[in-house]
Amino acid sequence: MIKSMKARSRIANTVIYVFLSVLGVIWLLPIAWLLLRSFQETPQVLGNPVAWINTILPESYSFRNFTRLFTETGQFNYPQWYLNTFVVAIFTCLLATSLVLMLSYTFSRLRFKARKGFMNVGLILTMFPGFMTMIAVYHILKAFGMEQSHVSLVLVYSTTAMLAQYILAKGFFDTIPRGMDEAAMLDGATKNQVFWKITLPMSKPIVIYTALISFMAPWVDFIFAAIIMRDNYDKYTLAVGLFRMLEREYISTWFTRFCAGAVLVAIPITILFVISQRYYVEGITGGSTKG
Repeated sequence: MIKSMKARSRIANTVIYVFLSVLGVIWLLPIAWLLLRSFQETPQVLGNPVAWINTILPESYSFRNFTRLFTETGQFNYPQWYLNTFVVAIFTCLLATSLVLMLSYTFSRLRFKARKGFMNVGLILTMFPGFMTMIAVYHILKAFGMEQSHVSLVLVYSTTAMLAQYILAKGFFDTIPRGMDEAAMLDGATKNQVFWKITLPMSKPIVIYTALISFMAPWVDFIFAAIIMRDNYDKYTLAVGLFRMLEREYISTWFTRFCAGAVLVAIPITILFVISQRYYVEGITGGSTKG
């Protein structure tokens, strides 16, 4: 009986592992294809399987697509787009992380009449897809003379992150015993000192998680950046600029450089996740234990 149960368990595990392996291969195929195309010498969009295999051979390796992105900037200024995206992502990360932590700490520790009402409103707003309000947001920014501005992107990304992430951060702060706050205040500490010197040092996982998500959103966003920047090529972010490379009149000559540019886009995000993976997981699991 026991042997038959173990045999069934092994078969079930084998089926699960095979299924997950197939899903993993399917998930990795587009990434591998993109990486191979970024080293391809010829700029053609399509090719036969033999051409794909030849790109992985040592004699076919070439960094020409990567170098041309940064040297041939007359038509598409990839270095400028990279800088634009980096600046927007950094300022969004700083502002959004500060807003999320302050708001979530306020809802976690302070008690006031409108507290539940504000939390309910914030929860309802997060249920609406962001693209539904993009046109309205664009016209509001235009009325203030802030269209085609990176400041607009920072403000919108930061406020969106604040609404989307404060509930998770609040849940994490709820797991920190309030007795520590009360003990510090009995010793003469203010609420501001309690937050900066006691609560925040104990909240490294949620701080890193919030910073990662806040940085990643503007780094990969396309829709809102395209609406705001429209035809201002010099202020494009990477997502918008790379999409322009795929337009009908450019794709035949820029496709492999598009692949190289996409690979370079993934590098900072990959490095950040590898370095702070442990804190990222702790931030998610810690913030989901309490509401």
